[in-house]
Amino acid sequence: MTHIIQKSVEFVTIGDDHHLQRIDNFLITKLKGVPKSLVYRILRKGEVRVNKKRIKPDYKLQSGDVVRVPPVKVNEENTLPSVKLDKVSQLTDHILYEDDRIIVVNKPSGLAVHGGSGLQFGLIEGLRALRPESTFMELVHRLDRDTSGCILIAKRRSALRHLHDQLRENKMNKVYQALVVGHWPKNRFKVKAPLKKHQLQSGERIVNVQADGKPSETHFRILRTFEQATLVEAKPITGRTHQIRVHCKHAGHSIAGDDKYTEKSDNAYFAEKGLKRLFLHASAISFIHPKTDQPVTFKAPLAQSLEKIMENL
Repeated sequence: MTHIIQKSVEFVTIGDDHHLQRIDNFLITKLKGVPKSLVYRILRKGEVRVNKKRIKPDYKLQSGDVVRVPPVKVNEENTLPSVKLDKVSQLTDHILYEDDRIIVVNKPSGLAVHGGSGLQFGLIEGLRALRPESTFMELVHRLDRDTSGCILIAKRRSALRHLHDQLRENKMNKVYQALVVGHWPKNRFKVKAPLKKHQLQSGERIVNVQADGKPSETHFRILRTFEQATLVEAKPITGRTHQIRVHCKHAGHSIAGDDKYTEKSDNAYFAEKGLKRLFLHASAISFIHPKTDQPVTFKAPLAQSLEKIMENL
């Protein structure tokens, strides 16, 4: 069964609110429920025009631009999930803070931040289903599917711009906790190693330390030491894909439960202790509130399952 998102061709004149927004992000917001793959397909085929011209996905809209949005149909399963689904209704329990500008969520491990790649829905689709009255709702940043903890969502475009500016200017601070293999050196406070992202034929992303990669830096601090592991605090100075995971591996102390970057024998040890997931948690996030212009910090407690793992170490 198909579901019509956009019934006919529509011409949209861009106002100041969307000035300098990328066309792909504009379409993803406008065509809620449409998979990203379909958005990029209609862009690639030239079905979307700006001022009657074909454009690339990274084109930045200008005030006064006229955008041609084509008719769009998607399969029913790609629409927003039902709020009756347990995974959607339970998201309410994970909301740490909400006002008319932002939502801060303690994302559970195993939940992707958005749908696609065979996933019916992710965090953002679930929140949109929970808040149907919100006409705008977008992720400010991302977390890996298996990483839990603080994630920030904007409820207004002006708030999203404000928060993205902070990200670009390194004014937003994120703090993580990770359980790593072995004993982290007491004198190792940071890892600076360039990272390069690769995509395998299967579509899986993998990141390596390479000389021609993007500059990357993470600061570390020891929180607790166990017989065969260390709980560390990690503060990413840059925001690369899989940065903390790869920097931990590069330092010789990969993260427990990491099926991409940790040896199977090490993971087997932690599995025996009851660990069934990646032990990486976004424990806190600090930024300037887009409405009050005051600094705020939100903290997400570790899941009880992770606390129990440490009791068994």
